[in-house]
Amino acid sequence: MPEPKRLFFALELPDDVQQQIIHWRAANFPPDCGRPIAAANLHLTLAFLGEVSAEKQRALAAMAGRIRQPGFTLDLNDAGQWLRSQVVWLGPRQPPRGVLQLANMLRSQAARSGCYQSPQPFHPHITLLRNTAHAVPIPAPGFSWQVPVSSFALFSSEYARGRTRYTRLERWALNE
Repeated sequence: MPEPKRLFFALELPDDVQQQIIHWRAANFPPDCGRPIAAANLHLTLAFLGEVSAEKQRALAAMAGRIRQPGFTLDLNDAGQWLRSQVVWLGPRQPPRGVLQLANMLRSQAARSGCYQSPQPFHPHITLLRNTAHAVPIPAPGFSWQVPVSSFALFSSEYARGRTRYTRLERWALNE
């Protein structure tokens, strides 16, 4: 019987946007202020699923395949820090309705399938730095990346040899 996998639904970022964000982060945050997330791991989590069996993964994937929703554009124009979770993040100042609807659908389906969902309200964000033990200066407004979103994906998270690696398992298109 296969081992359960640690899974989540997320939005991917185009490679060029990942690289631009990495350069912006390097220019705006000192190297000692936290552990930077690798460019390939930058994503926006829609629903964290936790440890999931192969059977439950198939059911969640089938549910995701039934979602019918138009694509949208994400404007990454805000940043902040959550001191309690020691995270510096990047996200939209005004989240588009599309990302909120998609996350709500995925989170409610996940909950109905027995995957614990945090009671915290959904705050769309991309984690830039972890383990930020102290407050760090956040860059002034004026940065922005427009990301057209035409799909979402299911990822697995694996930790091996001191590194976390995210692997896309499936992807679903949003309606045009």
